[in-house]
Amino acid sequence: MPPGSPAILRRMPPAKVDDTANAPRSALIGPALALLVLAASLLLVWLYWRSAHAREMEAARVEFEARADEATALLGQRLGEYELVARGGVSLFASVARPSARQWRDYVDGLSLDRRYPEMVGLGFATYGTPGELAALQELLRDSGQGLFSVWPRGVREHYGAILYLEPHSPANVGAIGFDMFSDPVRNVAMEASRDSGLPRLSGQVELVQDRGVAVSGPAMLLMLPVYRFGDRPGSTAARRESLQGWVYAAFRVRGWVDATLRTMVQRPAMRIEDVTGGASRPLYDDLAREAPAFTTEGTLEAYGRTLRLEYRSRPESAITAGMTNLRSTVAVGVLASLLLFAVALVLARTHLRAERLAARMTESYRRSEQRFRAAMEYSAIGKALLDNHDRIVDANPAMARILGRPLEQLVGTRFDDWFLQGEDGQRRPGGVHRSTRSLLSEGGGLRQVQMTYAPVPGEIGEDFARLVQVEDVTDRLRAEAQVLALNRTLEARVQARTRELTSANQDLESFAYSVSHDLRAPLRAIDGFSRLLLERHGEAIGEDGREHLVRVRNAAARMGSLIESLLKMARLGRGGLKPAALDLSRMAAEVVAELRSNEPGREVDVVIEPGLSATGDPHLVRNLLENLLANAWKFTRDQVQPRIEVGRDGEEFFVRDNGAGFPAAYADKLFRPFQRLHAQEQFAGDGIGLASVKRIVERHGGTIRAEGAEGEGATFHFTLPETPQE
Repeated sequence: MPPGSPAILRRMPPAKVDDTANAPRSALIGPALALLVLAASLLLVWLYWRSAHAREMEAARVEFEARADEATALLGQRLGEYELVARGGVSLFASVARPSARQWRDYVDGLSLDRRYPEMVGLGFATYGTPGELAALQELLRDSGQGLFSVWPRGVREHYGAILYLEPHSPANVGAIGFDMFSDPVRNVAMEASRDSGLPRLSGQVELVQDRGVAVSGPAMLLMLPVYRFGDRPGSTAARRESLQGWVYAAFRVRGWVDATLRTMVQRPAMRIEDVTGGASRPLYDDLAREAPAFTTEGTLEAYGRTLRLEYRSRPESAITAGMTNLRSTVAVGVLASLLLFAVALVLARTHLRAERLAARMTESYRRSEQRFRAAMEYSAIGKALLDNHDRIVDANPAMARILGRPLEQLVGTRFDDWFLQGEDGQRRPGGVHRSTRSLLSEGGGLRQVQMTYAPVPGEIGEDFARLVQVEDVTDRLRAEAQVLALNRTLEARVQARTRELTSANQDLESFAYSVSHDLRAPLRAIDGFSRLLLERHGEAIGEDGREHLVRVRNAAARMGSLIESLLKMARLGRGGLKPAALDLSRMAAEVVAELRSNEPGREVDVVIEPGLSATGDPHLVRNLLENLLANAWKFTRDQVQPRIEVGRDGEEFFVRDNGAGFPAAYADKLFRPFQRLHAQEQFAGDGIGLASVKRIVERHGGTIRAEGAEGEGATFHFTLPETPQE
């Protein structure tokens, strides 16, 4: 809309859409052409499938042979890892003339065979020697504390190859110690070949000693590495036989070897392994399926003196074809393409019809949105105005007209800021929401305060943005707030006046207390002085009864002086400011107990003070608190055979506990009142001010105090002090 013109809403009639579609010119050409395209597509799909099937089968054969070669290489690499593990044991014998069983165990434990090579039954060492050398070795092991070493099967032979060490340390491996592998023909061949050549040699399939009488999965093999004395490698066969110390060997099961090696392959081929060393064929491993394979291939693994033939078989051709999902989808894609081409014309016609209906719905939705916006403007109790990019009023609601005191027609097209006394406060940010408070003169000449909220709204085409401003008259609210502030200031003045009056009254009471104490002390001193002179100068004349009366008069005067001094102490507790500091209550209580012990050195009291008690408070006042509580406990445990005083903490509360005379529980509240005593002066001396002082000290620190006890069973005083200094 142009600037300065009011927004005018026009009710547009809903668009009508013709739902009928034009019929095609020919009702037969389209379907016939679609059928022809379908037939041609099916023929092309069949030809493509035929050639693609041949290519896929050839690719499957190449991939199968590659996996077979990969499997053969992995099996050889796994045997190489066995050699590295065993060669580490050979290196151990090269560094140590004859390692102990403990050293061999530590070496094998460091290899973590159960995790890295779970198929490996064990890593062992078989010693080589004549009967005499074997007897010397047995005696050496017995003398060194390694236990007896017996060779089996029994019998006298020219040379022995008995297992001396075998780890991991399992019951089955322990039972194999002492077995003469040199006596077994299959093992003997590999051991002699390794001895004479100085190279690792792989045995034929054997039955492990650990597996005798146990059902196991398939045969096992041994990888033998010769160990020569002093780590040398003699050049001749005779020298090698002379220098041979034994063999380090790795025992593993064939099925475990194959499974552990090929577990990382994505598609593991079915295979069979045969040992064809020397021309004879001995099966080692077989997991071939019964179905006829699509492809077969063979491989040979020459490893450590043995020749292994590996036969690989692929899946059946039907299974490979079933996996060619792209070929199966070709037919479906061709049929779908034909059907799609056939339906294109109809879809285009229907799409055109849906587009017209959608345009009609969007027009109706826009009209209703405009109506909702207009209703929100028209019936809102808050003044609202729509501003253009130059801050001129484009539209306003009746509430805005009432606030400004002008007809709505007079507002449209004017600058919004012209209706207020001061300009905008400078907080305007394009695209953002901000608020301000402005002043305006009402139609009657009164000053009104309004609060404004500016928010961006989409402008006309070609403009960056426009603004919607909401105006609320807050004059009455601001006046009420001003009245509240005035009442608050009046209340504060009254509080200050009452505080001054209370301070003056406290000062008058303090002056009165001091004057009373001063005026009372003078006659007390006169009573005490004249009574003492009368007793000293005329004691014989007044007789025994008169002297006793004078003593009572003097004691009463002294008691009255003590009470006056106690009252002054309580008055001092209420004066002055607190000087809070971090306090070590354990140390402070120990000092008070030490003073009590020094005053009565002949008295034994068991005092237990919990260490680490800490709080925050005025050091002088808190020490006075502990002195009163501990002095009370010290005094009231006087008649106990085994007096005991405890100082500690229970949760948030500190406590002072004794096993003294105690008090009736019904009188617990009277303990903290001045001059309240529950025991006779002759039984326990005191003036009844101590606990009242304690209560005042605790309350000045913002804490609480309470007493628990029973007559004849002791008393406990619980009190709290702040952990940190109070502000």
